[in-house]
This record gives sequence, C-alpha cells and structure tokens, in this order.
Amino acid sequence: MTELPRDADIVPERKVSPANNPTSQVTAAAHGPTERPGPTERPGPTERPGPTERPGPTERPAGMAVMEIDLDALKRNYRALDTVAAKAECAGVVKADGYGIGAAAAAQALAEAGCQTFFVATLNEALQLRKIMPQATLYTLNGLPPGSAPQFVENQIRPVLNSLPEIEEWAHYCADQGLKAPAGLQIDTGMRRLGLEPGDVDVLASYPVIFEAFELTLVMSHLACADTPEHPQNEKQLALFNMLRAKLPQAPASLANSAGILLGPRYHLDLVRPGIALYGGRPINHGENPMKPVVSVTAPIAQVRAVKAGERVGYGADYTLKRDGLIATVLVGYADGFSRALGCSDTEPGALAYIDGLLAPVIGRISMDLLTIDVTDIPDSLVYRGAMVELIGPHVGIDEIAERSGTIAYEVLTSLGSRYHRIYRS
Repeated sequence: MTELPRDADIVPERKVSPANNPTSQVTAAAHGPTERPGPTERPGPTERPGPTERPGPTERPAGMAVMEIDLDALKRNYRALDTVAAKAECAGVVKADGYGIGAAAAAQALAEAGCQTFFVATLNEALQLRKIMPQATLYTLNGLPPGSAPQFVENQIRPVLNSLPEIEEWAHYCADQGLKAPAGLQIDTGMRRLGLEPGDVDVLASYPVIFEAFELTLVMSHLACADTPEHPQNEKQLALFNMLRAKLPQAPASLANSAGILLGPRYHLDLVRPGIALYGGRPINHGENPMKPVVSVTAPIAQVRAVKAGERVGYGADYTLKRDGLIATVLVGYADGFSRALGCSDTEPGALAYIDGLLAPVIGRISMDLLTIDVTDIPDSLVYRGAMVELIGPHVGIDEIAERSGTIAYEVLTSLGSRYHRIYRS
C-alpha cells in the first residue's frame, strides 16, 4: 500500500495522552507529575464569574454552534494526494456541498492548490459550481437525466454516461446539433450501482460509429473495497476495468478514489478522484489517518444545573447519574448532524466532548436541538452559559464520531447541516 509523504506540513502530530505515551511517561518520571488543580469546594452561585468576567463578543451570532473549516488543511491534503498520484492528474470530488463544508469554498481552495477537474453528483450541483468556476472541468457522476443534454452543453458540463440509453441520447443530441461535446463514461466492474455492464461494453465495441458523435474524455469505474487494501475485489476490479476499457476508443482512464490512491501506481492510471481524504477523513479502514483535519465543531452551553445521584437525564430516562455534580445543556442535536446513536445510557457509553481540552462526556439521549454533558470535573471558571464545547476538533476527530455512531466519516460530514455559523480559515 502506498503511503502519503509523511512530513510535518502534511501529517499532523499524533496527540496521545501521557498515560498511553511511553515518551511522556519518561518525561514525567524525569520532571515529576504535572500539577493539576486539586478538588476544591464548588463555589456557590454568587461566587461564579459575573458578566464582566465573561469572554467578550465572538465572530458568531449569539447562541449558534460554530463549524470552522481549515482551507489550508484542505489544500495540504490535496497536495499530499497529488504527490502520491505522481503522473496522474488529481481531481477533486466536491459533491454533497463539498462533503458538507461548502462546495464553493472547497472548490476555490482546491483550485488554488492546483486542481483543475472537479466531480459532483448532480447537474444542479454542477450548475451552481459553474457560476464561480467558469474555467474548471466539471463532471457529474449521476449521469444524464432525460432531456438534460442542452443544459450540459450550454454550461460546458460533462455528464458521466452510465448506460446505453444515456450514451444514445447524448450521441443523438450532439449529432443533431453538429457538435462533439465532451462526456465521460462509467463501467461497472463490481460496484453494482451505476455504469455499463460488460455486455454493454461489447455492444459499444461492435458499434464504434457512435463515438464519432461526441468526444469521449474519460472512461472510469469505481472501487468497492479500496478502503480495505488486502481485499481481493480490488485486483479483480482493476483487471476487469483494464480489459473492458481496451475495447473502447482510447481515452483517459480513472479508477482510484481516496483509498484507491493509496493502493499504488497501478490504480492511478490517468486521473484520480479523491473525496473524503481531502476533507480529513481516514481513507483506509485501519492504521493512523495521514490526512490533516479540516472541520471542527463547537457549540455553546445554554444552561448549567446541579444534579443528584440517582436522577435520570434526557428522553426515556435512559441514563442514571452515579454521583452528585453538574451537567450542562449544549445547543446542538441530531438536527445538526449529531446522531442519536451518540447518546449515552446506563449500558452504552456516548460521545466525548471537551471544554478547554478537559473531558466532558455526553450523558443521556441526543435531542433534536440539544445534548447534555457531565461537567462535574471541569473547573467552574470554564463552565458557564455561553461557554463553547468542542464536539469535533483536536480531541475528537470525525472518524471517532463515525465509529461511535456506527457509521462512516462521509455521513458525519454531510449530515452536519446548515444551522452552523461557518468560519473559513486560510
């Protein structure tokens, strides 16, 4: 399996706790334990910081959760993948609103990093992107909707043709208009989703005149198991793709997605199409993530309350408090992409949140707009109405959120929704 260039500008330093880091243990032995605030009597209401001691105004509207997008990290991820792809062109997949971070911002940042070819899912996504990317090469992966050829041609968008009827419609339109408009073509080599069957390729090979009507600019397929490098399906798909594309007119070929890039040069062909890795997701199912994190999410505390051992928290009364303490209600919920699966019950742990780097575990169920965290062990100076809680960030990555909620990083990012105040850093 090919590895990304592992230099400080591309691969973030891995953060580990001193307890699990032998180097930190040696350092602690040499210098003594780090001082931590000892247990103190929790101050009463009058002892909490007053309004004049609270942090001043921030960039966000009051009461909104914040999504921060690191566009420099996005560019570094692109350049790292481009380096691995070597001679192949490195495109950028910006479908689903740029995996949730904003397609316009993502595409512009990728263009600044050298990307010239972009893939989206639908014609509407391509139309929106064309407004801000007049010179870019745009492909739509979901094919040619019936009757849509004029829009593709007028806006210089290239459909990826996935079936014989789509190819026939595109060829007839181009012939009728007297133009050779560009288009891609997808072969199904094992995904069983979109693309031409092997028998369809044979039909096209027996009728080559159809390719005189339009310009074939790309032949592609999609790997089903690239995130598991040892899976035999990868080699089967590569072999089948090479055999089938040899029957078609010569055109640039593309097979590798994010994980496929790391399978090695044989999979790179002429063009690679990274998606999740650009946005900081782990491309391979095991091992460390070589990509820079792009997205962080914080949300404000709405209310802090004292609680007693034995009380229950949230819908269903699923979580029973084990001790007296404090809990905080945070202004984010499953309507903001934090799945109910991240909630905590008496038998299942929940997600982890942090305040100023200190652990504040989620307790109880996730509601539509709210979740609750245990802040008993957080210093009082950090716990107040309006204090920001880290939900995705340096201490909790998108892959950890995905694992805890039983899904994948793709779904985490694309589910975050539109209620966040977005801040783009570059």
